[in-house]
Amino acid sequence: MPLRQFGMRSLATRLRPTRATGQLASWWGVGILMLIVLLVTSPYIVAQPPEVGGPPQPTQNTNSAPTQGPIIVGDLIIQGNRLLSTEFIRNQMQTRVGQPFNPEVLQEDVRRLYSTKQFGNVYADKVDMGLVDPANPSRGSKIKVIVYIRDYPSVVEKITYRGNVVLRDTELDEITGLRKGMPCNPVANKVACQRIVQRYHEEGRALASCELIKGGEPGDTEVIFNITEGRKLRIKNILFKGQSFSSAAVLKTHLQSSGRVLGLDIGNTFNPSLLERDQNELLRYYRSFGYHDARIGKELIYDPDGVHVTVVFHIHEGIRYRVAGTPQVDGVRSVPPESLEAHNKLKEGQFFNQSVVDGDLARIRDNLGYQGREAQVGAQLVFPPDKPGIVQVRYEVEERPPSLVGQIFIVGNERTRQNVILRQVPLYPGQVLQYPAIREGERNLARLNIFETTPDGLVKPTITVLDNPADPNSPYKDILINVQETSTGSLMFGLGVNSDVGLTGTIVLNERNFDLFRLPTSFDDLLNGAFRGGGQELRIEAVPGTQLQRYMISLREPFLFDTPWSLTTSGYFFQRIYNEYSEDRLGGRFTLGRRISDYWSILGSVRLENVTVRNVPWFAPQDYLSVQGDNFLAGFRASAVRDSRDSLIRPTEGSLIDLSFEQVTGKQTYPLATAEWTQYWTAYQRADGGGRQVLSLHNMVGFAGSNTPVFERYFAGGFRSMRGFQFRGVGPDIGGFKVGGDFILINSLEYQIPVVANEQINLVGFIDGGTVASKINEIDKYRVSVGFGLRFVVPMLGPMPIALDFGFPIVSAATDNKQVFNFFMGWTR
Repeated sequence: MPLRQFGMRSLATRLRPTRATGQLASWWGVGILMLIVLLVTSPYIVAQPPEVGGPPQPTQNTNSAPTQGPIIVGDLIIQGNRLLSTEFIRNQMQTRVGQPFNPEVLQEDVRRLYSTKQFGNVYADKVDMGLVDPANPSRGSKIKVIVYIRDYPSVVEKITYRGNVVLRDTELDEITGLRKGMPCNPVANKVACQRIVQRYHEEGRALASCELIKGGEPGDTEVIFNITEGRKLRIKNILFKGQSFSSAAVLKTHLQSSGRVLGLDIGNTFNPSLLERDQNELLRYYRSFGYHDARIGKELIYDPDGVHVTVVFHIHEGIRYRVAGTPQVDGVRSVPPESLEAHNKLKEGQFFNQSVVDGDLARIRDNLGYQGREAQVGAQLVFPPDKPGIVQVRYEVEERPPSLVGQIFIVGNERTRQNVILRQVPLYPGQVLQYPAIREGERNLARLNIFETTPDGLVKPTITVLDNPADPNSPYKDILINVQETSTGSLMFGLGVNSDVGLTGTIVLNERNFDLFRLPTSFDDLLNGAFRGGGQELRIEAVPGTQLQRYMISLREPFLFDTPWSLTTSGYFFQRIYNEYSEDRLGGRFTLGRRISDYWSILGSVRLENVTVRNVPWFAPQDYLSVQGDNFLAGFRASAVRDSRDSLIRPTEGSLIDLSFEQVTGKQTYPLATAEWTQYWTAYQRADGGGRQVLSLHNMVGFAGSNTPVFERYFAGGFRSMRGFQFRGVGPDIGGFKVGGDFILINSLEYQIPVVANEQINLVGFIDGGTVASKINEIDKYRVSVGFGLRFVVPMLGPMPIALDFGFPIVSAATDNKQVFNFFMGWTR
């Protein structure tokens, strides 16, 4: 029987000594008897509640008799609650009657209840209820879980906001989280006052304040906030003083705060919390490049108008630290440390660079991870006091024994089939658990673009390794794949213009998680689940325009029969108005492809199409007159592509190689062979790795058979060909008609220089050269043009790259059609 039930006064009465034993003996007897009673009853004493003010921890009794079976929750008692129902509290808990008892789950239940801020305090206890079956101890024992609630003495009957104009009462209710009828929590009310101030700061009202008039004392039934909103402040300009490592423009790219744009107040709200974050980000930036003594100060200069503020960051860079010695790897047991140190990129005498350190840590982690060893790897920095400007770097490794993959569980996929997810994760039950494969699987799942993924990485597909709670030493680890499906269908509208095809509009219906064989079972299923979940991509595209029209439907299966092969089928109608004639193409294409390495892919395709040549003048050359009307073609193409570019928008390293051969038959029979190579080099970059100036070289050569019809021959001129000339303005000419050639050679050398710190605007200079000829021996008719241009990246359009080029021919033929300005918006290879 718990001691609390009969109280200390009853105990003292029962143990009162007699006068004959003597006073000293009486006290000794009382002490001995009390000690005996405490020892006997100690397992039943209920722990006293902790004081209010900190998160409570559940207490644990130790009186449960050891058994071979599980410990089951036999009863769950809620005590002390007056304002909230017992059922409501039980529903907030994971501990359930009849379920195995887990002290960690009970502890989390207590924390969860306490975090609701509806209780003054929460604490828990457990009491042994004996064996489930005394005749069979292996069935386990039962315990009673008791949750003690300390309610607040009153409830909120009224909430009043005074002085608010910009934010309505309903908005403030959302910020504070307060509602009528909830327990009055003085601490939560004070925190709500701070949240109100924080929200006003986010609105640019840095001088806002909030005072809690009522609701800060136990027993209050009304909560009153007195709010002073203050004027909305804006940042006029952001200045830097004392920097030499990076320019002010570069430093601004690391800030979220911004000043006025072209003298206008656009997105320049003054937010003290955001400026604090910016200050810390600048400090992190400097220290990542070895300025470990850097200090960043902030000064605010208020304009007389009381609205604008100039922010000045005072930067003390200090010494830039160099690395002393070669970083050593400590703590590794499975392989010789020297084998890991050989791959380190951080070398003695270099300036410290956090990105290089992070790369070394990743390589160590991956090297051990491919052996099935989970490794915690960190970098320890030591600054010798007698050597200023020197830092010693040591990589510390903590290994775990190799593990094997157990079961693989998937949660969150309501529509997407499991095989669509599993084929992106290179893990299989029974294999050695390679930890780099976990990160690869997460990247693959995110790249599918069918699961919720945020730019900050807080929401994304995750893969978690689960330890076996029944046997922590088991070599088998289960894998949990957690995804959150997102909307995968889109309807896009666009308008574009460029110097090659004129004005075009775009309407695209795209479904990234299509399933051709997931037929609807009802009308509701047709709207919500049918034809989705197979990981296929369906695209329906309409591009009407002034000179070009294109209508296409395509279906891509990225993993045909769950193999590494992909299959793309498409049907299309293409119409184009050229200077010499008009052309219609109606057909279909089937492409089978496979990625064979990180860089190389192979593809094979078949195209079946009818080419209709129209509007040919009667005086046109025979090359055009002979193909008037319909021309049926069947082309069989094989190609190999190697792509090692580091970016699709603005490559700075790597290359793109495309080799292809197509044999065409039908009304005409001829071969087409092309080879294309583009290489990128970084010629210069800032000390922080940004501001890259890029040199690129593009080469293309093509051969066609002598029977190739004019609509399949090679033409040159225009963007991505030879700038300074019109689209298809270079090549053999008969009476003013460009008739194309059976041989093409294009060479282009381009140099890009970023003109803004964020590298979204680049100045380019280029030299283009090449020729189109009827035969390869006419290569002497080589044209050359030089020019300059701009490259823009517009983030709000996708991002979408835009190119403006001005080209000036310096070697040309008399029959060439010239064009100084070329404009292009969109993606190119």
